[in-house]
Amino acid sequence: MNTIKENNFDGEVLKSGVPVVVDFFATWCGPCKMIAPLFEELAKEYDGKAKFVKVDIDESPNLASAYKVRGVPTLMVFKGGEIKSTMVGAQPKAKIAEEVNKVL
Repeated sequence: MNTIKENNFDGEVLKSGVPVVVDFFATWCGPCKMIAPLFEELAKEYDGKAKFVKVDIDESPNLASAYKVRGVPTLMVFKGGEIKSTMVGAQPKAKIAEEVNKVL
């Protein structure tokens, strides 16, 4: 699981050849910790079809600001450099998978 920073976001997310699910999270966030295992499972299940990465909003505040992240966790599905879906708050695994499947 890659943690992306401001210096590699463009290459890892916006220029990716596969859809990318970005988990904007914070280390102090309880719901973020709750969905972390689900995020790991999905990353394995979608290996080769979609990429799952994390952005720590405290380490990359400019990214959080640029993408108007108001609460954590915020999950965004990117494809072709564009946001295709945004989910705020802890989501069930099936909901995250449903949003990823829409862009595959």
